[in-house]
Amino acid sequence: MPLRIAVILGSTRPGRRGDQIAAWALEAAHAHGGADYELIDLADHDLGNLDEPGNPNFQQYQHDHTRAWGALIDSFDGYVFLVPEYNHSYPGALKNALDYVYREWNDKAAGIISYGGWVAGARAAEALRLVLAELQVATVRAQPTISTHPSFHTGTFVPQEGLDTAVGDMLDQVIAWSGALHGVRQAKTQTPTAA
Repeated sequence: MPLRIAVILGSTRPGRRGDQIAAWALEAAHAHGGADYELIDLADHDLGNLDEPGNPNFQQYQHDHTRAWGALIDSFDGYVFLVPEYNHSYPGALKNALDYVYREWNDKAAGIISYGGWVAGARAAEALRLVLAELQVATVRAQPTISTHPSFHTGTFVPQEGLDTAVGDMLDQVIAWSGALHGVRQAKTQTPTAA
């Protein structure tokens, strides 16, 4: 069974540019191959502000939207986060989505494609790495960045030279780590045999 990698669009802001980047990234991922890729647009999931009373570590969810979100996240072996930079960090909608569940993220791999102004979202990616580490998600080193100034100079996303190669390198790492961590998850679910 092929690995399943979610491409998660981390912005829900009206007028966002991330949807154009997400469409391009998903097409690039399909062309790259090595896994089955699916887009998760946070704008399509009515999570609202975190409203679960319990600790997500125990998975005792009270709401259908949380159970549906948990099942979706759990179904993937790895992730690619498309993250814009807002005020030196990443959007609150993405933090909220990450916080809803816990175990469903564990022992998976992730790559990050950041985008933004002068530093191309690099600070958002660094902030996101800290949270992903706490969720036991292994982030890969390769990190494509997109400066929105040249990439949207026509008003429509135009990938800059070398971006497809950078995304391919990141996907290679995400695929390798996702495959390795699949074995880790399987080992955790196996029942020890009696001596």
